[in-house]
Amino acid sequence: MLVILRENVDNLGRTGEVVKVSPGYARNFLLPRKLVAIADETNVAAIENQKKQLEKKRQAQRAVAEDLAKKIAEVSCTISRKVGENDKLFGSVSGSDIAAALAKAGYQIDKRSIQIDNAIKTLGVHTVSVKLEPEVTASVKVWVVKEE
Repeated sequence: MLVILRENVDNLGRTGEVVKVSPGYARNFLLPRKLVAIADETNVAAIENQKKQLEKKRQAQRAVAEDLAKKIAEVSCTISRKVGENDKLFGSVSGSDIAAALAKAGYQIDKRSIQIDNAIKTLGVHTVSVKLEPEVTASVKVWVVKEE
């Protein structure tokens, strides 16, 4: 089934591209979330006319994301947690915890865009990447300290 992407979808494509997906994936996942439109003749013709506008929009989004990445790279957030023996955390620091700490610093980041390679279960400084756009990522230093 041919569909036109309305938004960037990981491992599938970018906004405005016409891609082929299985009918079940389109019907059960992509269409209910309004991520795609069915690629019929009228929709394809409309997309061809809008490609220039979409490219300008992509460039603007990328420029905003690069500026935000530069600002976020300079920010470090501190998260305090209770610890047990040998300074081991009770639980771990999650993406939503980091998103909340960044929100306090004035940066609204979606918790799903925060990529933690290994679970943060120890005190200290950890580097976490934030995927702002498909080609733009930023690194954030996360300080995990003892809760007093």
